[in-house]
Amino acid sequence: MIGIYDCFGYDVPFSERYKLIKDAGFDCVMLWWSDKFGRGSGYREDVKLARNAGVTVENIHAPVHEQNNLSMDDRNGESVYQSYLQCVQDCNEYGIPTVVIHLPDDNYPVSDLGLKRIETIVQQAENCDVKIAFENLGNIRNLELVLKTFKSPNAGFCYDSCHHANYAPQCDLFEKYGDRLAALHLHDNGGKNNQHRLPFDGKVSWETVIKKITLAGYKGATSLEPMNWDYEDISIREFLERAFRKAQKLDDMRKLVLTL
Repeated sequence: MIGIYDCFGYDVPFSERYKLIKDAGFDCVMLWWSDKFGRGSGYREDVKLARNAGVTVENIHAPVHEQNNLSMDDRNGESVYQSYLQCVQDCNEYGIPTVVIHLPDDNYPVSDLGLKRIETIVQQAENCDVKIAFENLGNIRNLELVLKTFKSPNAGFCYDSCHHANYAPQCDLFEKYGDRLAALHLHDNGGKNNQHRLPFDGKVSWETVIKKITLAGYKGATSLEPMNWDYEDISIREFLERAFRKAQKLDDMRKLVLTL
């Protein structure tokens, strides 16, 4: 399957957006899961809109605005904790298999309180048969702590190609967590924000990335997480067509690795 993150830019209603995603060739989508980024309070309704358009929902992305508060013993810490619990419950309610979560940046170390909260979140995921995919950013020490502490099959890893290249290129994340891959965020670096470009438009070594993803045994969707920040001069339809061609190339590379 080939997928794409749904909040990639353009002022187009989501009812129309999912149809365009399907028309471009994509099989599945990853949904931003909060009222931020212009989604509004009805964001949960987008699950039905996506499915009505003929695309499956691969995962949801938990809110990121409070991620560094996870270990705080105050209302802010409780807020992010409760939002992650709610995401797991929403996955269960809407039949979505996975939620992607950002751990705090490494300058906000996960404390005993943070670990206790994550333990409860993981237990909730086990009870609901939902997978949590913790994503790599500038959080390599926190990621290592959490994935070493929680060996549950419901606690996995979301690999982000651009974050890897930008934040921790020296760290072999596949050697550490390849057998726990539960989601992919494939995008390239460079451009005005040095991230979220379409594959092959930056400096990510895609042959290396795809080989390691494939040899890790990952069987899930080849999913892109681009934004239109460097592509605002083209239409949403052209953006999606270009994105699909690049995603198809990555997917073909995965298949080629298996034949070698």
